[in-house]
Amino acid sequence: MTKWEVRLWNDLKGKKMYGFKVRRQYGIKNYVIDFYCHKLKLAIEIDGDIHYFNEKIKKDREKDDFLKSEGVKVIRIENLDFEEDYEGVIIHLEDIFKERAKEIKIEIEEKA
Repeated sequence: MTKWEVRLWNDLKGKKMYGFKVRRQYGIKNYVIDFYCHKLKLAIEIDGDIHYFNEKIKKDREKDDFLKSEGVKVIRIENLDFEEDYEGVIIHLEDIFKERAKEIKIEIEEKA
């Protein structure tokens, strides 16, 4: 895992995000997702520099299309976003978790 994946994992593991269990390096069919919340059907992908190469862009698009066809919401965050404003990314993810829970009608635990 990259340093940003390690840091993000520390903020997601142990049901720290509104009580939702998040797994890392989770496999669905032939794809591995950086972070996945099964209950919300929410995939979080962290994109480094390699994701800007044409072949990787194509593979990412195929992966996203497959996951969406399975009802999974895919969120992609660039490493640069973490470097520029890590706390802002966490706030953004909190909003995404809340919105996704609302979309699929699941109650969330408010943070203390």
